[in-house]
Amino acid sequence: MGPHVINRLLVANRGEIARRVFRTCRELGIETVAVFSSADEGMPFVRDADAAVHLPGNAPAETYLRGDLVIAAAKAAGADAIHPGYGFLSENAAFARAVVEAGLTWVGPAPDSIEKMGSKIESKKLMEAAGVPVLGSLTADTATDADLPLLVKASAGGGGRGMRIVNALADLPGEIEKASSEAASAFGDGTVFVEPYIQTGRHIEVQVMGTADGTLVFGERDCSVQRRHQKVIEEAPAPALPDATRKALHEAAKAAAEAIDYRGAGTVEFLYDVAKDRFYFLEMNTRLQVEHPVTEAVYGVDLVALQIAVAEGRSLGDVTIGEPQGHAIEVRLYAEDPAHGYQPQSGRITRFELPGVRSEFTTEGHGIRLDSGVGAGDEIGTFYDAMIAKVIAFAPTREQALRQLAGALAKAELHGLTTNRDLLVNLLRDPVVVDATMHTTWLDGADLAVLGAPVGGADAVPLSGFAAAIALAERARLASPVQSRIPAGFRNVVSQPQLTTFLRGGSDEDELEVRWYGGRSFRSADLDGVVVHEVTPEQVVLEEGGVRRGFQIHVTGDAVDVESSLGHVALRRKPRFVDPSSQVAEGSLLAPMPGSVVAVHAAVGDEVAEGQPLLVMEAMKMQHTIAAPYAGTVTELSATAGQQVEAGTVLAVVQSNESSEEEN
Repeated sequence: MGPHVINRLLVANRGEIARRVFRTCRELGIETVAVFSSADEGMPFVRDADAAVHLPGNAPAETYLRGDLVIAAAKAAGADAIHPGYGFLSENAAFARAVVEAGLTWVGPAPDSIEKMGSKIESKKLMEAAGVPVLGSLTADTATDADLPLLVKASAGGGGRGMRIVNALADLPGEIEKASSEAASAFGDGTVFVEPYIQTGRHIEVQVMGTADGTLVFGERDCSVQRRHQKVIEEAPAPALPDATRKALHEAAKAAAEAIDYRGAGTVEFLYDVAKDRFYFLEMNTRLQVEHPVTEAVYGVDLVALQIAVAEGRSLGDVTIGEPQGHAIEVRLYAEDPAHGYQPQSGRITRFELPGVRSEFTTEGHGIRLDSGVGAGDEIGTFYDAMIAKVIAFAPTREQALRQLAGALAKAELHGLTTNRDLLVNLLRDPVVVDATMHTTWLDGADLAVLGAPVGGADAVPLSGFAAAIALAERARLASPVQSRIPAGFRNVVSQPQLTTFLRGGSDEDELEVRWYGGRSFRSADLDGVVVHEVTPEQVVLEEGGVRRGFQIHVTGDAVDVESSLGHVALRRKPRFVDPSSQVAEGSLLAPMPGSVVAVHAAVGDEVAEGQPLLVMEAMKMQHTIAAPYAGTVTELSATAGQQVEAGTVLAVVQSNESSEEEN
């Protein structure tokens, strides 16, 4: 039977991966269809598609995880194929089977292959039989102190969801329960398993493409820089890897794919024990990976195009795989606050400019590639993953790729919400990454106060604050209908400096006070030796110690974003009057981010211990425990399970035992 042509393809996904697949489809002359939730109606991926079908609702369980609605959308739009992207239903064998039974082409492996690899428990048995090295499996009953530390892991899905590290056997049952709950929410399957945890291992994965002519192996990637088991930096080829080990990894991945007669794109993931130069099978992802662009760059291929070719039944016998050329590194740019436990952020992106982008969604020679699902004016919501973009650098050498990527990110203008941009820049310049000595838990134990510090250093904030203050004064002067000819801050008798107060970050307590003198020229009351050369509402030029710098001022409502060679500084103008309704009582537990309350473990009147879990929230498919700040009594409880709350909402109030004793 010869190849069949796909004419119209629906992507059962959202965001940047939908846009990535659409890009290849346009080049192949294939029409595209998007499905979108109510929250995603205005997103770029919907506009990119030739046609789009609305899935009413917001939560994944009522939209992108509803296989019946996705197939109905494909039928309604006249699509003849479905590409699942990654996440959601991409590794759901029942969905793949339903697509095939509906007479549509499934751009992915056979449902039986997904099923065999979909359970990490069963897949380990298959791999062991195929001669692929695996770690032993344990249970809450069989694990002993000698096995510690342990890793509880979701059998379905990935991305760090449904995963817990356990250092004490007494904690194991509770961590299994939490992991199971998180996995059920994210993947619709709460099955978890337990295995020994190698604390300083590297995460190495091998890209395969199964075809009727055999299994193609497109080298390996290193994904060892992770936070909370989620990848942060990925690169190809894997650095500092012995040639014999590299070859053995490729052979093991090929054996894994051939053991299940695999077809299509897949990734075989391994944990590499550096000290012992041994590796172990972790899982096989029966889909395209988030980090696939680094492989595309060094091997000069379009993996989505190859996926489609395999799905159409075409031979890939003429595809030759040479040695990887150059080096590619990818980072995941997230709306999150690393300084506060990587809390996901939500809100509108007011500005997103990345210098030096050479291509989007495909690699076109050395340079910067950007794969992004959002742009300026788009909203990062609470229902889905908080990733803003993947930024990829492709260069002749690893050193060049690291420097190029760090430089582009350092100069990026990303306003409106807190991101991990500074963390990424510092990571790319850190000796641990530069020397390729990272491992999967390194970042979890790193000093985020250092790694997450602004890229411009200590001088960035005071200079940027001064520039912002005098730019705002000039803006106010020019906007004045009466006094626009009078210099900003002018006083007949100068008795004291002007004061402009900004707020930093998400806190109303982190204040930056800027004292300055106006009149015919501006000067700082706090920064000695700083000379003001130019002031407009949009730009201020300052000189300090003989070094002159320009500061770009971007004002959006109360937000004031300052860009310079020292980096980005985000400020907010402090309101002159505080709304009394915004004040909260002492002991109030506030929602750290927008999301839903999934569990309440306390009641009014309960005596609680310091650190005792009181509520569990879920935001962007991750669960967050809110604990008692000190020993005391729950005096108020306003949250209920299933409730949607905004950031800053008072969920409960705990009166401390010490305050009660003082009152008595």
